[in-house]
Amino acid sequence: MAGPLKGVRIIEFAGIGPGPYCGMMLADHGAEVIRIDRPGGAMDPRDPLSRSRTSIALDMKNPDAVQIARDLCKSADGIIEGYRPGVMERLGLGPDVLLADNAKLVYGRMTGWGQFGPYSQAAGHDINYIALSGVLHTVGRAGEKPVPPVNYVGDFGGGGMMLAFGMAAALLHAAKTGEGQVIDCAMTDGSALLAGMSWGFLNTGRIKDEAGVNMLDTGAHFYDTYTCSDGKFISIGSIEPQFYALLREKTGLDADPAFDAQMDPSQWGPLKDRLTALFATKTRDEWCAIMEMTDVCFAPVLSLTEAPQHPHNVARETFLTVGGATQPAPAPRYSASVNDTPRPAPMVGADGDAVLAALGYDAARIAALRGGGAVR
Repeated sequence: MAGPLKGVRIIEFAGIGPGPYCGMMLADHGAEVIRIDRPGGAMDPRDPLSRSRTSIALDMKNPDAVQIARDLCKSADGIIEGYRPGVMERLGLGPDVLLADNAKLVYGRMTGWGQFGPYSQAAGHDINYIALSGVLHTVGRAGEKPVPPVNYVGDFGGGGMMLAFGMAAALLHAAKTGEGQVIDCAMTDGSALLAGMSWGFLNTGRIKDEAGVNMLDTGAHFYDTYTCSDGKFISIGSIEPQFYALLREKTGLDADPAFDAQMDPSQWGPLKDRLTALFATKTRDEWCAIMEMTDVCFAPVLSLTEAPQHPHNVARETFLTVGGATQPAPAPRYSASVNDTPRPAPMVGADGDAVLAALGYDAARIAALRGGGAVR
């Protein structure tokens, strides 16, 4: 793959969610990512999280398979694993072993709770990790229970993307110093960091420690979504005075003195009721004709099916077709480096012989490993 990480080799121990997302990020930007899959597993060519990989299927209960994994890690710049703390050590592939084999190795560990702490051995999911970090408490409407933001914040923002950043930083350090290291990436930690601005606002008294009453969490009438007459939705984010003034102009409310109280939280409820009734008088397309591509800070709320067809996304090629399916394109973009178009996810184990041959295993040894069940 072409990109700024071309020449970097990553070994990914197959998992779900944030680990594969980190592997996707690195592969999207040019790294060679060899995925060690479980025998009998499956990858769908339409799945963005599994794209642009090379796959070898190893039975890690077989000592020969563990040795293959160790040899792969000797040849790599970094690895990604997302098992519970202690699993890699029990396999004989813990950091002490692999860093002794390869002193420059960047050992990326992805977990929900982290490698240590009272919760470290407990099962969990995104909703739990962002609950413990305080983030879930901030998402929801006033007087209602918190709303999980799908699994974007813990798994992907605070998990996979945070690990990809840590991997890139540690790879730079290793290139300069020859020193590898372990990255303990916990979704609790990462999601807490994603909420950095909220912590700053709380510390300076700019928000209350409750959901649905603050400017950016649906408390304000000028920063929210609204339902249109056709049942579709629009988003408004008219924070700055000049943008708010344009919102009032476009909605015909510029002469209404009630809307002068933009920053008075005591008036947000009544003003939101007024906007709710107003936006319900036109369709989403009609509001787009009035406010789209202006400084109102407006956009239609598009579904996953609609978003790839929007002219802005089409112009920027924000989405592309991989494996016969629509997928988000690699991001961000570079002025000098050009990322390749992602490849569809491979069949599990499809590249096993080629991966082993590249390690120097001859045909007879590969055949013996397949015959013994280490390689599937």
